[in-house]
Amino acid sequence: MADSLLFNPRTYDPAHFDPETRRLLRATVDWFEDRGKRRLIEDYRSRAWLGDFLAFAAKEQLFATFLTPASEAGGHADKRWDTARIAALNEIFGFYGLDYWYAWQVTILGLGPVWQSDNAAARARAAELLAQGEVFAFGLSEKSHGADIYSTDMLLEPDGEGGFRASGSKYYIGNGNAAGLVSVFGRRTDIEGPDGYVFFAADSRHPAYHLVKNVVDSSKYVSEFRLDGYPVGPDDVLHTGRAAFDAALNTVNVGKFNLCTASIGICEHAMYEAVTHAHNRILYGRPVTAFPHVRRELTDAYVRLVGMKLFSDRAVDYFRSAGPDDRRYLLFNPMTKMKVTTEGEKVVDLMWDVIAAKGFEKDTYFAQAAAEIRSLPKLEGTVHVNLALILKFLRNHLLDPAGYEPVPTRLDAADDAFLFRQGPARGLGSVRFHDWRPAFDAYAHLPNTSRFREQADALCAFVTTAAPDEEQSRDLDLLLAVGQLFALVVHGQLILEQAALTGLDEDVLDELFAVLVRDFSAYAVELHGKDSATAEQQRWALDAVRRPVVDAARSARVWERVEALSGTYEMAP
Repeated sequence: MADSLLFNPRTYDPAHFDPETRRLLRATVDWFEDRGKRRLIEDYRSRAWLGDFLAFAAKEQLFATFLTPASEAGGHADKRWDTARIAALNEIFGFYGLDYWYAWQVTILGLGPVWQSDNAAARARAAELLAQGEVFAFGLSEKSHGADIYSTDMLLEPDGEGGFRASGSKYYIGNGNAAGLVSVFGRRTDIEGPDGYVFFAADSRHPAYHLVKNVVDSSKYVSEFRLDGYPVGPDDVLHTGRAAFDAALNTVNVGKFNLCTASIGICEHAMYEAVTHAHNRILYGRPVTAFPHVRRELTDAYVRLVGMKLFSDRAVDYFRSAGPDDRRYLLFNPMTKMKVTTEGEKVVDLMWDVIAAKGFEKDTYFAQAAAEIRSLPKLEGTVHVNLALILKFLRNHLLDPAGYEPVPTRLDAADDAFLFRQGPARGLGSVRFHDWRPAFDAYAHLPNTSRFREQADALCAFVTTAAPDEEQSRDLDLLLAVGQLFALVVHGQLILEQAALTGLDEDVLDELFAVLVRDFSAYAVELHGKDSATAEQQRWALDAVRRPVVDAARSARVWERVEALSGTYEMAP
């Protein structure tokens, strides 16, 4: 019997969506299943460009339907920017191969500056290109500066006729080989400072656009390209000045959210393979899954994966309910990017420890999962960058809650228009949050949820009595350890909120919190060992260590769920 908590192509029926969304999601699953595992693996190994997949997406109007805001849909009833169904498609793409997800993800990033622009001609052009099945690209990073947009060397020289000639190069630009529209960030040569920033639209087929190479050995075309005197007219200019800077950061806000559900899809497919292999492999006369350490590793992997799904699903609700007076998504968004994707690495590592050499075999999905799961924590800002961002919200979230109406589950067929009018990318320290404690209070009867709550309360005490002083606040190594502890509290909060909304099996929930208790203790010990930790902080750290509450019967019941995954799904050959 299929596990209701995991995506399974055999039983997948997204009935909670409208009929056209449901049809497109199911059609995408069927396309991959019809293609078969052997062909998908061969395309991955041969670094084949995704022409067949993009032809399918164009025929079905997949990207056009999911990525055209209602304002540009021309009255098409099914076109809208709906984060819930975008998340569902991320999971499907991750399940079958990150190369497919990447072409879609970079299209999302490329569209961000366009949909935020007041340039009606550019928006109409983008909508038409989507309808034609084109992909898009996001020209922000550069070889010398990475994503340091303050230092861009893409220069726009006025041409004397109201336009510009753009020259310079960009690096790490996905879809740069085929994009019908590339959103390119640069600066004018005649204006100093932030007023000189420009976001403009370029076409990869233009003679002044020179494709240099694919900088990675992959089907993902992560390009280097160069513009030499590229003509930029008024209809090509998307943003100027500070608005161009804000568009860059707000686009990343939209795009980074997609990493969590792609990671979930990767882990789900890998888990079916790993559990099936381990359960059917006999060592010393017993199935591999008979060994206690194997059961522990696979159970930990399973509950971590469930936690990833619960957190991400709940974060969708806050993303979709965001507005000028509710910017809580600005915390939950880097959490999905940082915490969920690093959890994905842990999930794959736990399974890999079990299946060992099998994880290298060329005819498995697991081999590519083990490689690709590493990339997601490193895209759209490193783990460290996102942890530093998360820390900006620590005090307000833990200690200064505000009143908000409860956010419901958001699976309605609504257009998430606010994402393209987020406004200036500043003021993070003023963002307020609802009280995190009621989510824990609702599950105070579960021993490990209660024990984790003790650790969360201890972190509040740390912030009020032993917080880093001014000198320590310059020690990013120390602060990142504190950030990991705070991230765990936020992670646990949204997991509990989603558990209450979905009626999650309490055995699974308490087993998951046993893992989170161990994680908090490990990060506390890490903080204890930091060079600059004070004696008071060291004492706090050791006092925050807790042992999870062991319940053999509970663990056995959760193991039965894991064991039942064996043979549940195998991709068509």
